[in-house]
Amino acid sequence: MSTTPTATVVPAASGLFAPRLRAMTVGSVALISLLAFEALAVGTAMPTVARSLDGLALYGIAFGGSFATGVLAMVVSGIWCDARGPRGPMWHGVAWFVVGLLIAGTAPVMSALVVGRAVQGFGSGLLSVALYVIVGQAYPQDLHRKIFAAFAAAWVVPSLVGPAVAGLIVQYLGWRWVFLAVPAVAVPAVLLIHPGLRSLGRSTTTGPPAGAAARIAWAFGAAVSAALLHIGGQQRGVSALVLIVVAVVGLLVCAPRLLPAGFLRAARGLPTVVGLRGLASAAFVGAEVVIPLMLSRERGLSPTAAGLVLTVGALAWSVGSWLQGRIPVPASRASLPRAGLTCITVGTATVALAVRPELPVSVAVLGWAVAGLGMGLLYPSLSVLTLELSALGEQGRNSSSLQLGDSLFAATVLALTGAVLAAGSAPGPASYTLTLVVAAGLALLGALLAGRVVVGGTTRRLG
Repeated sequence: MSTTPTATVVPAASGLFAPRLRAMTVGSVALISLLAFEALAVGTAMPTVARSLDGLALYGIAFGGSFATGVLAMVVSGIWCDARGPRGPMWHGVAWFVVGLLIAGTAPVMSALVVGRAVQGFGSGLLSVALYVIVGQAYPQDLHRKIFAAFAAAWVVPSLVGPAVAGLIVQYLGWRWVFLAVPAVAVPAVLLIHPGLRSLGRSTTTGPPAGAAARIAWAFGAAVSAALLHIGGQQRGVSALVLIVVAVVGLLVCAPRLLPAGFLRAARGLPTVVGLRGLASAAFVGAEVVIPLMLSRERGLSPTAAGLVLTVGALAWSVGSWLQGRIPVPASRASLPRAGLTCITVGTATVALAVRPELPVSVAVLGWAVAGLGMGLLYPSLSVLTLELSALGEQGRNSSSLQLGDSLFAATVLALTGAVLAAGSAPGPASYTLTLVVAAGLALLGALLAGRVVVGGTTRRLG
C-alpha cells in the first residue's frame, strides 16, 4: 500500500528568487544546464575520444547505451519519487551522474568509457524526473510557468555555446576534461537544493506502488529497444533497416505500458499532453537534423553558416519560453499548446520551401525562428499541464511519462530520418522535402489534437 506524500506549499507571491526559493531555483537551473551541456559537449568530443581510444567500433553504443539507461532511469525515478519523494532520486541521480563522468573521463579504453556513459545516463534520467517532481511539490502553481521557462532557457543556452566550449576544451585541455570538469559544478548545485529538499513532506508509504515491478520490466524492454534504435540510426544499409525495424517493434510493444492509459487514442487530459510533447519533439528534431545538411549541400552555405540557422531557432525557443511565462494566463489550457504546435507546423513547412533554389535562404531562417518560438511556447506549458493533471502521489509517474514520450518519439524519428537520407546514393531535394513535410505533418497532427488536453470540455485556467 502507498499513501500520498505531503508537500510544503510556498506562498504564491514569493517569486522564483524569494529567500525560500532562491537557492533551489539557482541549483535546479544549474543542474539542468549541466545535463544539457554534457549532452551537447559529448557529441562534439566523441570523434576525438574514439580516435584516442581506438574505439570507433563502440562509437554507436557510447551514445545508445547512455540513452537506454536514461529511459530506464526515468521510469525508476518516477516510481521512486511517488513512493518516497524526490530526495532519494535527486541525490542518487547526482551520484550516478558524477560517477559516470569520472569513469568516462579516466577511461583507459573505449569499453570503460561506454560503461561510464551508461552510468552517467542513468543518473541523468533520475535527475530529470526528480526535478519535475520538486517543482510540483516546492513551487506554488502560479510559478510553474516561470520555473519551466527557466528550465527551457537552461537547455537553450548550452545549445548555443556548448559545442564551441567543448571544442575549445578538447583542443586546449584534452577531451577528458569535457567529462571531468562538470562534477565540480554539479555537486555545489545539488547542495544548493538540499535545504529546500529537507522542507518537502515525506511519504509514509511502506513499499513501491502496485505494478512497479512490471513497469520496470517494460522499461527495460523499452531501454533495449531504444539502444537498438539509436545504434541502427547510425548504421547504413541492411543492418540499419533490421535494427530499426526490431527496435520500433520493441517500442510499440513496451512503450504503451509506460505511458498513460489512452495514449494511443489521444484520450483527453494527460494522455494527449504526453502525446503532444512527443509529436512536437519528433517534429522539431526531425527537421533540425536535416536543415544543416540541406543548406550546405543545396544552397552552398558553409557548415558555420548553416549552424547559425539552428542558433536562430534556439534563440527563438528561448524567447518563446520567456513569453509564455509572462503573458496573461490564457482562458483555456489548450491555447498555448495549440499556438506552439501551429508555429512549429508553419515554421517547418516554411523551411521545406527553402529547398527550392529560387527562394532566398532567409526563408529557411525565418521558418526555423517561427518553429523555435513555437517550441518555447509549447514545452513549458505542457510541463505545467502535466503537474496540474497529476495528483501529488502521481507526479513522478506522470513526469516520467512526459519525458519518456519526448525521448522515444524523437529517437524514432531521428532513426527513420537517417534511414531516408541514406536510402539513395546521396541525399537530395526529394529526401529533404519528404523529411521536412513529415515533420510538419507531425506538428499539424498535434495542433489538431491540442484541444484534447481539456478534460470534459472544461476550460480551466493554467496557473
